[in-house]
Amino acid sequence: MARISGINIPKEKRFVIALTYIYGIGTTTAEKICKKLKIDLKLRTHQIGEDKLAQVRSLIEKEFPVLEGDLRRKVSSDIKRLIDIGCYRGIRHVKKLPVRGQRTHTNAKTRKGRGVAIANKKKAVK
Repeated sequence: MARISGINIPKEKRFVIALTYIYGIGTTTAEKICKKLKIDLKLRTHQIGEDKLAQVRSLIEKEFPVLEGDLRRKVSSDIKRLIDIGCYRGIRHVKKLPVRGQRTHTNAKTRKGRGVAIANKKKAVK
């Protein structure tokens, strides 16, 4: 397995897709990296030479200094800050509701979880 930014990327997948296993690099960024280094988008990771992988590593370190653990820490600290100051977005995070203005009456199942049916209450016998 090739190792980039402390992540083992799969060798049987296309290299563009394998780059997206790094937190902070999506499909668009991965395609830009490949085009900049003139790597064919159809190549698999194991077909790419060690010299090209070294170029990819250096390019990622130079152009994307905040990836993986640092980026995860930054995102979680940003969310924690919103919660601490008690702003609207922070409250939405605490309540596990959509943060960016989406409706919640319908939809929002991913964020809220599955609906739980409420069973009929049995009346107390006198």
